[in-house]
Amino acid sequence: MSRPEETKQQPRREPTASLPPARLAPGDATRVAVEGMRARPLRAALSGLGIALGIAALVAVVGLSESSKAQVNQQLAALGTNLLTATAGNSFGGEQAQLPVDAVAMVERIGPVQQAAGVGSTDARVYRNDKVDPIESGGIGVNAATESLKDTVGLEIAAGQWLSPATGQFPTAVLGATAADRLGITPELIRSGTPAQVWLGDRWFTVIGILDPSGLAPELDSSALVGWTAAETYLDFDGHPTTVYETSSDASVEAVRDVLAATVSPSAPDEVQVSRPSDALAAKAATDAAFTGLLLGLGAVSLLVGGVGVANTMVVSVLERRQEIGLRRALGATRRHIRNQFLGEAVALSVLGGIAGAVLGILVTAIFATLSGWPIAVPLWAIAAGLGVTVLVGVVAGIFPASRAAKLAPTAALSI
Repeated sequence: MSRPEETKQQPRREPTASLPPARLAPGDATRVAVEGMRARPLRAALSGLGIALGIAALVAVVGLSESSKAQVNQQLAALGTNLLTATAGNSFGGEQAQLPVDAVAMVERIGPVQQAAGVGSTDARVYRNDKVDPIESGGIGVNAATESLKDTVGLEIAAGQWLSPATGQFPTAVLGATAADRLGITPELIRSGTPAQVWLGDRWFTVIGILDPSGLAPELDSSALVGWTAAETYLDFDGHPTTVYETSSDASVEAVRDVLAATVSPSAPDEVQVSRPSDALAAKAATDAAFTGLLLGLGAVSLLVGGVGVANTMVVSVLERRQEIGLRRALGATRRHIRNQFLGEAVALSVLGGIAGAVLGILVTAIFATLSGWPIAVPLWAIAAGLGVTVLVGVVAGIFPASRAAKLAPTAALSI
């Protein structure tokens, strides 16, 4: 009998363990991105400069706008928003209208009104002495003023005193800040006690006070104010006010505004113009906001240019470092690793430029606001938004170069 062939035992193959996928820790990825910038510091600095200038422009524009708004709000808080003025407009025939002689007294009868005052223009001119050519008026008007004008408008005395029941009957005058400067009469001269006189109308008037600049009534800055009685006695003033000022509680401003014209001139309310001086400051803030929008647009353009610069830098970096990319791929780096490396470099470059730009914008805001006498106000949201924009710019600018680097084959990259 033939012996059956012995079957040969094949050695058992142990199953080979699969290698874990290559991984790049976030810390390592960050170090690789930073080393990529450190290898080319000048190019990185110039690319980051575009981002820095764009972010600095954005932060500075927002900071200066907020500082200006804070200044306006402080000014409004100090001066108040409850001042209304009623001035004589034009009649139906186009001629200059006149307010009634008792306009101020009628306004005082309005329930919510706290104070009321009047100013009446005269034909007189004021000069430093009686030798000045009458043609040269210097743009200084002469107005009769009631004694309540100072408290109603919130005028501050720079030197001397305000018109009183006694001084308001005699040839005395209080000069606005601009008028005093043009006439060469300084607060120091008044404080020294040296008599200062001006040629007003056809006689000498003694200057008893100089006003600080007025925020809500700037028209008084270039005026010489005399007492109501003195104006009627020495300047042929007819007693008709040209402007009536009144203050009331903040809650009553709109209600008083609705009845002010009819109260000042019951027979012709259409000939009375009612205004709120604080509206001019609000309009200024609105104008600043429009100007801020324009500057923000310019900052956005600067940021776009900076982003293009970062993208260009990263594209050139990919072309220069193809052998490095090939070597990393040969050592096990995946396409995702290469893509993350170059994307990380672009983001890091943008973030560093954004931080530098935010610091620069804050410094510009602080310096300009300090020189202008404004409070320094840089919103935190502007800084956070600026840094967020830099990350976005870095991602957008790095997507194409990073994808291009990831698509390079190891053999093709090493053979270059």
